[in-house]
Amino acid sequence: MKPATPSLQPLAGGDRIEVIDILRGVALLGILLMNMEALSGPLDLAFTGIDPHWTGLDYGVDAAVYVLVQGKFFTLFSLLFGAGFAIMAQRAEAARRDFTPFYLRRSAGLLLIGLCHALLVWSGDILVIYALVSLPLLATREAPQRWLPAMGVLTYLCAAAMMLLLGAVVGLAAQAQGEGGSMASAIAQGQHTVELQRQAYGHGTFVQAVAQRASDLGTALSGALIIGPEVLGMFLLGSWFARSGALAEPKRFERLYRRLRLGALPVGLGLMLLSALWVPYLAPGTFTPTTGAAYALSSLASLLMCLGYLAWIVHWHRHLRVLAPMGRMALTQYILQSLVCTWLFYGYGLGAFETLPRAWQVPFALALFALQVLLSHLWLKHFRFGPLEWVWRAMTYGRWPALHHPHA
Repeated sequence: MKPATPSLQPLAGGDRIEVIDILRGVALLGILLMNMEALSGPLDLAFTGIDPHWTGLDYGVDAAVYVLVQGKFFTLFSLLFGAGFAIMAQRAEAARRDFTPFYLRRSAGLLLIGLCHALLVWSGDILVIYALVSLPLLATREAPQRWLPAMGVLTYLCAAAMMLLLGAVVGLAAQAQGEGGSMASAIAQGQHTVELQRQAYGHGTFVQAVAQRASDLGTALSGALIIGPEVLGMFLLGSWFARSGALAEPKRFERLYRRLRLGALPVGLGLMLLSALWVPYLAPGTFTPTTGAAYALSSLASLLMCLGYLAWIVHWHRHLRVLAPMGRMALTQYILQSLVCTWLFYGYGLGAFETLPRAWQVPFALALFALQVLLSHLWLKHFRFGPLEWVWRAMTYGRWPALHHPHA
């Protein structure tokens, strides 16, 4: 590869929209808090609601993370991906460059990085889904700006509709086959998968863990019918936030942000509490019409809370500037979280699998995040991009962008 030409290059630090980097930094903290249970134990025992095997303070922390964090920050991260897409499209148009080949290379690069992460590091990866869903996003490039909010919300709500439909289908199947036997079989299969993950990740070799990750990735991709619409919907909303100027010039949208802070967030929190009280836990391998409805409700709540969080972060972004370097290195730091945690918890690392109480997972995540923020500041004093951002840009532009600062 050759050094990049000035026609269409990665953004220099002074050309970036700072609030987007701050939002990415906060989103990475939320994602780490959400992922900690899945990084330190079996993947399929996480993301299932409030796990009844926890007690006391551990149960309270699990409930707080479920209600306040889970599903709210990966959606924010998705929204910011869509915002980045819109900004890149605008820059390509200004440079009179064909955006499609450039964007397809970017998506292919993200897919490769995501597959390496999912197979070699941690099977809870979201990047593969992002790369795949980025393709239908490209088809919306010419959509009128005013259509994007409705398109985004309706697409996102397709996931909730699919949950309701899936719950109804499973309920009918259970009635036809005999509900007790069907439920017992599903629970047994779920427990078997958890045990396979426990053996591979907690006690297995690296090769055994890779084999289990491949199986987990296949299962995750089979669930793309649910998560895909959520991700694409947030991509579309992010495109609107970028194209409209709501991120670059938030003062022009003070009424919108006020409504999100004082309206969307409280309503979303109320719906999330209702969902958690209705169905607090979904055992691995089980799904019913009731759980489908409860999780559809939680999906709607997560959308509203995500937008409310976004509005508060934008409101207080001047006080959160310390997180901007973290956001500039979001890809590197996201994967670094997985590398550190799997090295610490997995059997082929230090072997602390399922030993960290739920209550201690939060201070652990906060300490790790603080170290990542410090590392980001130190790294960006000498380099223009994070290491994975640099590689990804090389894949995207077909040329190696300059890594060091001119004065370095």
